[in-house]
Amino acid sequence: MPKDGWICRAIAGSDNLQVTSGPACAYNGGHRRLSEHACGIQRVGGMESREDRLTLSIPSHPRYLSVLQGLWDPLLADLGFTSAEARGITLAVHEACANVIEHGYQGDTAQRIDLTVLITPEELVVDIRDYGTKPDLTTMQPRSLQDVRPGGLGTHFMRALMDSVSYDISPETGTVLRMTKRRSKLCTSP
Repeated sequence: MPKDGWICRAIAGSDNLQVTSGPACAYNGGHRRLSEHACGIQRVGGMESREDRLTLSIPSHPRYLSVLQGLWDPLLADLGFTSAEARGITLAVHEACANVIEHGYQGDTAQRIDLTVLITPEELVVDIRDYGTKPDLTTMQPRSLQDVRPGGLGTHFMRALMDSVSYDISPETGTVLRMTKRRSKLCTSP
């Protein structure tokens, strides 16, 4: 296992991999590490498709948002994203999860946020699933940067940093936010 406790990074390059659970937990000074909440990673399709799917469930507590960076940085570097692109993707995911905690769960830290990441040669697709209050998409607009006040810029950053952002409110409970970032033609293997 890597020193950072992220078991998915160590096995992501394996062919035809399907891990749905396992001892992906680590303790640091008595605190559970986020990797403990990893559900698994699996290869989708055969060798020719080279698609990977990573699933991760985290508690809806703000303390886990900073830990996401430790998971994203190595993965995005391995996928060939520039450091600026990686920072942007990480910020977009962070903002989306913060919005789920604040608006979807109204600050309830006992809920769950599910992240599913599909990695293809062409793009990175991040689905963020919550089971809370659905947003009113008709009133959800990014605020102008000229309107200077705390908060409210999360959707603006997500749309500016990702290639596409969409919301699926069709599940019976909650919402699925999908964000997509195209990969450079130089980086074709997941």
